[in-house]
Parts: sequence; structure tokens; C-alpha cells
Amino acid sequence: MAEGYLRHLSKGKITVYSAGIEVHGVNPMAIEVMKEDGIDISRHTSNHIDEYKSIPFDLILTVCDHAKENCPYFPSKATRLHKNFPDPAKVTGTGPEIMDAFRATRDQIKAYTANLLQSPHLNQA
Repeated sequence: MAEGYLRHLSKGKITVYSAGIEVHGVNPMAIEVMKEDGIDISRHTSNHIDEYKSIPFDLILTVCDHAKENCPYFPSKATRLHKNFPDPAKVTGTGPEIMDAFRATRDQIKAYTANLLQSPHLNQA
């Protein structure tokens, strides 16, 4: 979701890569709640962080404590920021309750990325 908002809100002025320490598909509920906000993340992929070791990043952003705590050493002079968001995929309950959890996390990520794009951490062209 963060990748989707960073791409959308920056209007292509920044290059965004998304990676993780585990490779898996995008959760269908995340796709659905982002679609509700007019953003299509259905073609996003989960790439392994090792694929990006040669890229000179300006900013490395982690969005969950699990990734921050388990991420292997990633050599970079980039500014590192961390913001933990609740993982809605771990919520139990009815379908509507789980979708509400995805919406809540989506809204938190949207606000965070909008603020991040206004910060000096990103050098937009």
C-alpha cells in the first residue's frame, strides 16, 4: 500500500522500489481497499531485498517492525526511516471486520506517505 501511495501521490516524481524479506503476492484485500481509493496495486510484486543491493537509494523506509528487526544488513548511505503499521492480514474476525482493518491501515499509510512526500527526506525533481 505504501508503494501505491508513494507512486500515486508523487505523480511520478520519485522512483519507488518495494521489497521485503519474504517474497509473496499482494494480499487481495489490500488490492481491494486501494482500489476503493482509486489506486491499482494489482500488478505490484513482492521482490526480495537482495535484488536491490546495487541501487544507490536516497531513502530506505520500513513499514513494519518485523521487517525492521529481521532485515539483513543492507549497505547504503541512504536515510533510513521506520514507521510501524498494524498488519491487517493478521486480524481475525468477520470479512467486514477484516476489510475495516485493511481500510484503517490504508488510511494511516496514506496520511504517512503524504506527509513523507512533503519532508526533506525526499528529493523530488
